[in-house]
Amino acid sequence: MNKLELLKNEYARGALSRRDFLQKSAVLGAGVAIPGLGFSATAHAAPKKGGTLRFGMGHGATTDGLDPGKFTNGFDIALSFSVHGHLIEIDNKTALKPGVAESWSASDDASQWTFKLRPGVTFHSGKTLTADDVIASINHHRGEGSSSAAGPLVTEIEGISAEGANAVVFKLKAGNADFPFTLSDYHFPIGPSKDGKVDWDSGDGCGTYKMENYEPGVILNLSRNPDHWDDDRGYFEAIELRSIIDPNARTSAMVAGDVDAIDKVDLKTANLLGRKPGVNLNSVAGTQHYTFAMSTTKDPFQDNNIRQALKYAVNREELVEKILHGFGVVGNDHPIGPGQRYFNKDLAQTSYDPDKAKFHLKEAGLDSLKVDLSSSEAAFGGALDAAILYQNSAKAAGIEINVVREPNDGYWSDVWMKKPFSAVYWSGRVVEDAQF
Repeated sequence: MNKLELLKNEYARGALSRRDFLQKSAVLGAGVAIPGLGFSATAHAAPKKGGTLRFGMGHGATTDGLDPGKFTNGFDIALSFSVHGHLIEIDNKTALKPGVAESWSASDDASQWTFKLRPGVTFHSGKTLTADDVIASINHHRGEGSSSAAGPLVTEIEGISAEGANAVVFKLKAGNADFPFTLSDYHFPIGPSKDGKVDWDSGDGCGTYKMENYEPGVILNLSRNPDHWDDDRGYFEAIELRSIIDPNARTSAMVAGDVDAIDKVDLKTANLLGRKPGVNLNSVAGTQHYTFAMSTTKDPFQDNNIRQALKYAVNREELVEKILHGFGVVGNDHPIGPGQRYFNKDLAQTSYDPDKAKFHLKEAGLDSLKVDLSSSEAAFGGALDAAILYQNSAKAAGIEINVVREPNDGYWSDVWMKKPFSAVYWSGRVVEDAQF
């Protein structure tokens, strides 16, 4: 990688300011235009509506379905936000913005929230959205009979009621000023109800795109919803999302022109791919972070000293260098990255320290520790290699990590949801982890 490419990577991951990048690239004699976080010498025209986007995603499994309570991976998230509408949305500055709820307000103690629905919102079937649809959709995740992964997020709700046809009132067990953010989660789309229930398998939604065809773990075909309430969305007339888990197959599809875009680019070959004619490599700072998640409800991870030991036993700098190839920064056991508004640059960084790891093991009453770590390329690109590096760094702390190679298909539902220690990626979700 030449010096200019290194500068580009430093800028893209937030380690270099715009001014410093321009100054240093000028010293190299390189003239580079940098709109946002992309690098291009070509001016781009305003977007036009029309055409079909074919997108190759490194997510999806044959075990996926349409029940939002069981959404777990990036393919599910894309489906949730394209087919469905949500009460509240998050803008590109991580602030709240209206969705199918045009406004919301709280009682003085923030224990009661009222959401006024946008008038005239319709589902793809033609049904008009009402308060009853919102109540049934959120209640899908509540109660003892619910199997929703988002169930813990709504345990604070004491009751939901309609205030006419176009307003919904949430009564909470206690005040929560951030409650609207909870309802922006991808698990909480609003579906059409009948007799207090939503038939999620119908695929009916009120989102920007209609579902035309869905084969879990294979493909999702979407067409633009001409009746969507926001005309400033849905620039593509149709979208074809393909699940291509294997990174080599995904890259080959891009090079061959079988897809127009891919995600989860293989970082080992990212720069080579970006040099191919007609291929634009975009590195954008976002909320995604790679992590090794520990289930704090299962042994031995119920003990905070065990979790702390594992956090000090991972060499984060090595993972960024060898797994992310510089396309990332070291994390600090929370999901707030340097590109987000609440990032605390003064927070002390947790670093690789085998001695501190040993100290926490002793605090837990142990001289050594042996744990299984489940990993798969379905978690994120390089997840298996990352697990091996973690295994090696942890040895110095007296921690033996047995890396369990899991199948790609069904990883999110059969592995991450059930195994106590696993490789995973997140986009803004809060977990107890050994993030890097």
